[in-house]
Amino acid sequence: MSPPDAPRIRLVVLFGGQSAEHDISRVTARHVLAALDRTRYDVEPIGITTDGTWLFAEDAALALARGPEALPAALPVEGPTVDPLPTVLPSSPDDRVVVFPLLHGPLGEDGTVQGLLELAGVPYVGCGVLASALAMDKAKAKEVFAANGVPQGRWVTVRECDADDTTPDRLAESLGLPVFVKPANLGSSVGVSKATSPAELASALTLAFSYDEWVVVEEAITGREIECAVLGNEIPRTSLPGEIVPGAEFYDYEDKYVDGSAELLIPAPLDPATTEELRDLAARAYTALRCEGMARVDFFYEADGRGLLVNEVNSIPGFTEISMYPRMWEASGLPYAELVDELVRLAVERHGRRMAKRRTDRPGRPTT
Repeated sequence: MSPPDAPRIRLVVLFGGQSAEHDISRVTARHVLAALDRTRYDVEPIGITTDGTWLFAEDAALALARGPEALPAALPVEGPTVDPLPTVLPSSPDDRVVVFPLLHGPLGEDGTVQGLLELAGVPYVGCGVLASALAMDKAKAKEVFAANGVPQGRWVTVRECDADDTTPDRLAESLGLPVFVKPANLGSSVGVSKATSPAELASALTLAFSYDEWVVVEEAITGREIECAVLGNEIPRTSLPGEIVPGAEFYDYEDKYVDGSAELLIPAPLDPATTEELRDLAARAYTALRCEGMARVDFFYEADGRGLLVNEVNSIPGFTEISMYPRMWEASGLPYAELVDELVRLAVERHGRRMAKRRTDRPGRPTT
């Protein structure tokens, strides 16, 4: 927790966005705004429309002023248009601005917005440009994990321009059936299908290619689904793990955001040695992708097989009332509001460290 006399921060919360996860972001942002300590933050909600227009979310700001209970279930992306750079830049030397991107999916979670904020020279919550891009691109993340000895299942990456009528049969022969087919650069199980035959695999590829030109096809793993929340910059901290028992055949979009039928077990019922191994692997995966701030690491656990296998890393995990990331930290002794405070603190700390490396008045720097 920050001291009570800490200076106020203008917290610019970005939500909405241009990806297929636009509506999920609106729900996530609602819960973050509801948890913020209004004595510490001057909150500025900025909605981004599906066509990329930035708006001051006037209705959300008015609702928040009336109290968290007045906030709608999903923040509306409505209000007057604003210019992105002036919105995130400090308006005066005393304006302590921190940006909190809550943009799931491409053009928000993939390093693009993070690059804008780097150019603006402002602190922002979460991973930097490289880590965001790697975590978003499941294919490249898997390559990095392989290079760092992080255990994972078998997969094949397919580019749309390289796929033809023989691709489903070749994938089935390589990986066996069933398989899972995913857009490489999307999350929240959007565009994900399970295929049990070459015909279903062809349909799954068509669906996935409608979202991304790169697709990841993964072997179907029969194992428990375990997650671990990670927090920190140079020294990552890991939460108690949580287990997901899907209400559907696999943990899909409906389970995550609509009916909440999945059973969430926190802490996950694992023996102490496996729990310790999982938390260590979560930190290794986080570090391998150069994550900072926060991320959620998802695993499969084959108790009688290969053990723990990293599935993917989410650099902007969900923050809804049923989301695993804040719930795992709650179970680990870090309540929601304090978690948000810590994320802001980490953003400021990292920004100061990185800006110190950019000083131009040090020996060895060229002068004009």
